[in-house]
Amino acid sequence: MEKVYYFDNNATSRVAPEVAKEMEPFFNELYGNPSSMHFFGGGNQKYLDLARGRVAGLLGAEPGEIIFTSCGTESDSTALWSALRAWPEKKHIITTKVEHPAVLNVAKLLETQGYRVTYLPVDGSGQINLEDLKVALTPETALVSIMWANNETGVVYPVEEAARITHAKGAMFHTDAVQAVGKIPINLKETKIDMLSLSGHKLHAPKGIGALYVRKGARFSPFLIGGHQERGRRAGTENVPYIAGLGKAAELAAANIEKENTGVKGLRDRLESCLLSAIKNSRVNGGGAPRLPNTTNISFEYIEGESILLMMSEKGICASSGSACTSGSLEPSHVLMSMAVPQTYAHGSVRFSLSVYNTLEEVDYIVRELPPIIERLRAISPFADGRPLFGMDACEPHKH
Repeated sequence: MEKVYYFDNNATSRVAPEVAKEMEPFFNELYGNPSSMHFFGGGNQKYLDLARGRVAGLLGAEPGEIIFTSCGTESDSTALWSALRAWPEKKHIITTKVEHPAVLNVAKLLETQGYRVTYLPVDGSGQINLEDLKVALTPETALVSIMWANNETGVVYPVEEAARITHAKGAMFHTDAVQAVGKIPINLKETKIDMLSLSGHKLHAPKGIGALYVRKGARFSPFLIGGHQERGRRAGTENVPYIAGLGKAAELAAANIEKENTGVKGLRDRLESCLLSAIKNSRVNGGGAPRLPNTTNISFEYIEGESILLMMSEKGICASSGSACTSGSLEPSHVLMSMAVPQTYAHGSVRFSLSVYNTLEEVDYIVRELPPIIERLRAISPFADGRPLFGMDACEPHKH
């Protein structure tokens, strides 16, 4: 297999070796059901408790506030439906125009079932205005759901202040923090956030495991009904190996927060600045707002993002044109459209999302290989009109 230059960590991340090692015993040696009365199964409860404590530690929460789920999408659906059941007399929810489909599509379904949904707009940098939230809140509002960080642009939203505003008006607050957890410091004890969703495969745990934080004392109604697991809050036999893996991933993420915000951010900034320097008529989407340290979304005018991805793939480079959950669509990203990014740019957007496993050598490989790809595509573009779209001041390669 040829060398893989993986820059699509917001879509999914590699399982950390330490996580795989933590999980292995539960497939062959410790495979009992933790709900069993006998020692072999019931003894696994201590590993669930360990993992719950590790996830809580990463979030600045209490272990009893953590519910294990199958993924971020399940956590989002659980949060939204729970809040609406908690306040059945309230028929209004607030979210944003740039949420992940896991929230947006639930909101659209709710609109067909008698609920009123307010979609907060964003400005050109992708940021919301909290004054819009204040205006939208009414006594009929049951829930506000605002993502902590955008999966496409990396823009970080002021969810802590949004939660305070929401609570003052008597509504519940949920945040989809799938992209934020493990990348920026989070301390839920100091917030008014009622519920928070996370997904293991975004922070080097396997796919198929997630968690939902529910603040102690918050009204909660289970989404999955059945057995007594998760203290009656999420039915279904606990996925012990994956829960153990998520716990280890959370422990590693807590230890790597500083590296994310220095080393990973430094690589992201180099990639971004070098590409903007080398390729004219390119722009960073969301660059004017606070962003995750690992994410850059760059648009190259006059060409299609899908063509860029295919040609990069031939060079072993893995990136994305937006959310992995919407990448099959030929329409421009709903996030970029909400930011009023011109169509000539929006169609040519590429998201690079890094992790602690990326290196300077890999960044410099992209800096070397991508400009010729853009040049070839623009040469055949009917929109470029022969304009000089390339600069001569590309970053000097790092001396390895």
